[in-house]
Amino acid sequence: MTDVIAHRGASRAERENTVAAFRRAVEMGADAVELDVRRTADGLLVVSHDPVVDERIIVATDAADLPEHVATLAEALDACSGLRVNVEIKNDAAEPDHDPDDLVADLVVAALEASGRDPTSLLISSFRLATVDRCRAVDPAVPTAWLVLAVADHVPAMLVERGHAAVHPWVGSVDEALVRRCHDLGLQVNVWTCNDAEQAAVLAGWGVDGICTDVPDVLLDRLRT
Repeated sequence: MTDVIAHRGASRAERENTVAAFRRAVEMGADAVELDVRRTADGLLVVSHDPVVDERIIVATDAADLPEHVATLAEALDACSGLRVNVEIKNDAAEPDHDPDDLVADLVVAALEASGRDPTSLLISSFRLATVDRCRAVDPAVPTAWLVLAVADHVPAMLVERGHAAVHPWVGSVDEALVRRCHDLGLQVNVWTCNDAEQAAVLAGWGVDGICTDVPDVLLDRLRT
């Protein structure tokens, strides 16, 4: 069965990447939640898609000085009780918190280990391959995935060789042949971002493992009825 993954929580119903959005995703019956993490000036991990919140650069600001709606990773995990969680590490070379040494990966893995969650209920992803490679090196028990716009021919075999569990392509770049090719290699395919129920039904028919969506309730109504 294809998982319905609440993108930044139930982000159409509540402010994205907040405890309220994660709790709403639980209420809606989502299978999993996707959220974004960044590090603060005092070395904590908080949940935010953007590197700047209310004109404050997160990496230059202590967690206590960020707006109240910005949750810590620990708070977010608590709010996602009962759901699988995909933690996307934001580590873009064009953004102020870029970490070329990928030490943020160590922080994330340590936080997930400290949470006491079963590693199989977690997934770490990033658009930076070196970041998820680092996660694999630190703790191979936590599954990892590479986020991409499109999957080049060599990518599935390369990811399997590196020990990653999944590839996360943009939904518009995916077809049934790609899903089949990845599955033949033992690689999962989770797509982003689909808010159309009929498109989701097609993707599920292809055997896509997970669909990231802003409207988990809409997709659940279509796929589970």
